[in-house]
Amino acid sequence: MTIYNLFPTPVQFFKLGRELRKLENNFLLDQEQRKNSGNTSSVNNYVLQGKELFNLKCFIELSLNKYFKEVYAPAEDVELYITQSWLNYCKKGQFHHQHKHPNSFVSGIFYVQADANKDKIYFYKDEYKQLSVTTNKYNLYNSDSWWLEVKTGDLILFPSSLTHKVETVETDLRVSLSFNTFLKGNLGNNQELTELVLEK
Repeated sequence: MTIYNLFPTPVQFFKLGRELRKLENNFLLDQEQRKNSGNTSSVNNYVLQGKELFNLKCFIELSLNKYFKEVYAPAEDVELYITQSWLNYCKKGQFHHQHKHPNSFVSGIFYVQADANKDKIYFYKDEYKQLSVTTNKYNLYNSDSWWLEVKTGDLILFPSSLTHKVETVETDLRVSLSFNTFLKGNLGNNQELTELVLEK
């Protein structure tokens, strides 16, 4: 018997491969914060534009380029660019509500501070269920949600339509940098009347 994994959702991990520099770390941890649903977020919604994060932004952009080419294999002259970027701070006992990212194509999360033994991200399947069958063994086919362990220096990229959340945090402080992207360039075909010019 053969099972085909049709139309999978691509969630890809990248690793920074180095510790954050003191300048980067101080910039990320010293941002002014505002209250969010269950945690706090940075007031600055364009964090990656900071000159202190130039090298980190280069790593993220290179990873986005690899993800986009590998997953979408675009035939047109089109690429991703980062639209907004912000920080999420979760202290012990806080959480990050279930959500997705509208007005974005691919979203990402870079973990500034996370404990591999305790920190996770939960993803949810958005699918109409006509029937609900009780299972005695969860797997990627029958689960409505799936969690992945995360740690400092991890970068996760995924379609912006994918619902996700962070359950109650057990560590003293979990800090993540989230960002959205959109496309720039040309989509479609002029002669087929499907052309769409996307300028930044």
